[in-house]
Order: sequence, then C-alpha cells, then structure tokens
Amino acid sequence: MSYEWFISLRYLRAKRKQTFISVISFISIAGVTLGVAALILVQAVMTGFTDGVRQQILGNVPHVLIQRYGEGIDNPRELVNAARQLPHVISATPFVSREAMLLAGGNVAAVSVKGVDEDHKILAQSLRTWEGNQINQLFFDSEDRPGIIIGMDTATTLGVDVGGLVNVIPPLFNVTPFGMMPKMKPFRVVAVFDKQSSLIDSFYAYIPLPEAQVFFESEGVVSGIEIEVDLFERAPAVADQLSGQFAFPTVVRPWQSLYGSFLSALKLEKLGLFIVLAIIVLVAAFNIATTLIMVVMEKTRDIAILRAMGANARSIMKIFLFEGLIIGTMGTLLGTGLGVALAHYADALIKGVEGMFGIQIFDQSVYGMERFPSEIVVVEVIAVVVMAMTISLLATIYPAWRASRMDPAEALRYD
Repeated sequence: MSYEWFISLRYLRAKRKQTFISVISFISIAGVTLGVAALILVQAVMTGFTDGVRQQILGNVPHVLIQRYGEGIDNPRELVNAARQLPHVISATPFVSREAMLLAGGNVAAVSVKGVDEDHKILAQSLRTWEGNQINQLFFDSEDRPGIIIGMDTATTLGVDVGGLVNVIPPLFNVTPFGMMPKMKPFRVVAVFDKQSSLIDSFYAYIPLPEAQVFFESEGVVSGIEIEVDLFERAPAVADQLSGQFAFPTVVRPWQSLYGSFLSALKLEKLGLFIVLAIIVLVAAFNIATTLIMVVMEKTRDIAILRAMGANARSIMKIFLFEGLIIGTMGTLLGTGLGVALAHYADALIKGVEGMFGIQIFDQSVYGMERFPSEIVVVEVIAVVVMAMTISLLATIYPAWRASRMDPAEALRYD
C-alpha cells in the first residue's frame, strides 16, 4: 500500500476533535447511497412498466403488419410464404377486418371484427371457453352458429357470457323488397379473454376467417397479414426485408410505426426521471467536496510537514483524490446493493406495505399487470455506477488541487 492510500484512510478515521468532519463524511456517503439506490430503483420500475405496457399493447396486435394501399390483398399465400422464410418470424397469418356493432339484449358495443385462421395468436392465449371445450373445435367447427371471441370488457358492456348470442352488424346493407336493410348475423360467444383486456384488446372481436370473408363480401381477399417475431426489437428489420421484396402499393409497417409514439413518451419520461434523480447524486458530490475542503483546512499543518519531508504536489493531490474516491466508492457500492435489492423485491415490499397499513398502492385492475413491474437491466445499473463514480471523482478535483498548491512555508509560519 502506497503512503498516499495509507494517509487517506487515516484521514477518514477522525480523531476526537475532528468528529464533525467524520459526520460530514458519513452524510456524504449516505447521500451517494440514497441517490444511487433511487436511480437504480426508478430505472428498474420504469423499465418494467414500459415492458408491461408494451406487452399489453402488443398482446393481440401484430408486430409487423402487411397491407395493400387502397385495396385488399388478393395473393395472401405468396406474402405469407415470403414472411415465414425470414429469420426471427414466428408466425404469419392473414386476416379480414371490418368495423362493426355488436348487439345483445339491447346493449351495443363498437368493435373491429377480425377474421382469423387457426394459426392466429389469439387462440393461444388464456381464454374462458364455452363448456370448457377446446377453442379450435368451438371456433371453427361450430354446428349451429359461427363462433366469436370477445374481450372481457366487451362482454361486460353487452351483458353476455360464453355461450350467449350476439348480433354482428357491419356497415353493409342487403337489398330487400322493403328497401335497404342493415346486414346482420348472429354469432355465439365461444370464448372470452380470461383476463381483463387492455384498451386495444377490448376493441377487437374475432371470428373464423372463412366466415368473415363471406360475411364481409370479400371472398378470396384479405385485409392484411399479421406477422409475429421472436423479439419485439426485431420487427423493424423484418419489415425492412419485406419492404425490399414487395414494392408499393404493398405497405409493410412494424409495431413501432403503429404504437411507438406512446412508448416513446414513456422512454422520455424515464429519461426525465433519471436526470431529476441524478441531481441527488450531484448534491451528494457537493457534500464530498465540502468534506474535503474542511479536511484540507484542518490538515494544513500536516500537508506542510509532508511537503517539507519531500512529498511533491502530485502526492498531496493523490491523498485527497483517494479520500474522495473512497467516499464515492463506498456510497456507490452501498447504493447499488440497496437499489438492486429494492428493485428485486419491489413487488413483495409493495404487497407488504399494503397488507400492513390496509391501503392499496398498486391497483392491478387499473394497470392490467399481475405484479408490480420491476426489471433490473445490467447495462442501466452499470451506467448509474459509472455516473456516480464520475461525479464523485470530479467533486474531489478542486479540493485536492488546492491542497497540492499549498505553500509549506506559509502554512508553518505561525506554528
């Protein structure tokens, strides 16, 4: 151990007459600890919340959407085969979509009725089915009435449950001897989303694709093709590859162009919170600078003696740089441990506080999430650590530089 490190550690262990400096050092460490812990916790919660919202948005909507400008797609099989050959593509399914009104028992709900095939991801979700039967059998092989799948919110609005009948009324008309009559057809509710759906999910209802093509008068034509990828972030790359294969009027759009503005707002909010909370670490850095300035003032005689004994200005500067670095490192390590622990057990802590005080902090029904969102990202934790260490190091430069510039003869004149 160099003598610079040795002296720095000795200065941190204050004597009886220097207890106040020791208290200020403890406050500096505590400030860095709280700032780093708050940053890590908020980053984890915002990341978890963003991922949760993104999962809700992309629960039943496509990751990549293929449509044809101004018309339907009459060659869906060609586009589906091209999409399925690309890497990272899990599924590619055609669909027919039309806005319609659902009518049941005098109640009305506006939805987008989507005709899907057996490979659509809605059929793989948790559904409450009619009489507990398999969803594929109920949905595609219904004998009396064609099947329809609706969200829990839509079912509540209509006042129906699985097994009930709803009338689907699209913006189409039949010519009858009595004039133009709205087209209407009864469907049986064969399944309801088992969990409370998000706002986007509530807007959709699903019927079999062949039934939709006949009912919406679009035989042989589909409205578009939905593509699902293995990772959300790979959607733009898949969309770019398909855009290179199929020119206009075929339009290929990733989910970022459809719903990315809302998620961008969440990222901006996350950045804003990061900047605001970083000020806590900055305030703690001012405490570090204050502590070192007080130590320099207290150790003026010691610095002069060290200079008289042969210590150069660089060694004196190292002593106080090391002391500030020790304070910053201790605060950063403690804050990192505290922040990671709080982020990891955030859900358990929230539920514990709710049970202890009988209050509700996190309403699962409002956010549509089963647990309090918190996801620790290693890169973000490293970024917080680097930022805290950098601020702490910068705060030590001026006091250390002032100590190194001290004239030993002037300091010892009155001793």
